[in-house]
Amino acid sequence: MTTAQKQEAIELLKNKFSQYSNFYITNTESLTVAQISTIRRACFEKEVEMTVAKNTLIKKALESLNEEKYAGLYDALHGVTALMFSDSPKEPAVILSAFRKDNPGDRPVLKAALIGEDLFVGDESLTQLKNIKTKNELIGEVIGLLQSPISRVISALQNRDENGAEAAATEEAPAPEAPEAPEAPETPAAE
Repeated sequence: MTTAQKQEAIELLKNKFSQYSNFYITNTESLTVAQISTIRRACFEKEVEMTVAKNTLIKKALESLNEEKYAGLYDALHGVTALMFSDSPKEPAVILSAFRKDNPGDRPVLKAALIGEDLFVGDESLTQLKNIKTKNELIGEVIGLLQSPISRVISALQNRDENGAEAAATEEAPAPEAPEAPEAPETPAAE
């Protein structure tokens, strides 16, 4: 690569890192071309961008943006590196997990991930990342929680209306009166 090509690659990576607040660094070493194609197809379907780049170019792009924010990622930049960029924090983890389920082995390996401001390092973080709730899932849960009391109130009001109609019907038809019990004589209070 010439210096101009390297500079162009660094600028492209800087734009990607600036555009996405969620990205994964993975190791795709020892995967076949067919397996890489399968991963890329899954990424395309889930709107995840997958890019392969040299570690030194990735490091230079990260250093030029914000050296402190990305400092924890530098140790993950070794071996064959593929970057996965996504608006959703969990889609790349779902893709990697599904690929591993369908293909025996532990490849691709998750080296690190940056989700918003949170750094996840190591392949053991994959399960945790897969279970992250997206913004839309959290909004759905909040709406469900808010609707639950409202639906109970509406249900109670509907039952009250039905019970009120039954009570009105019983008031119209007088119930047979029970005979009155004889009054008990008053007992004097103890002094």
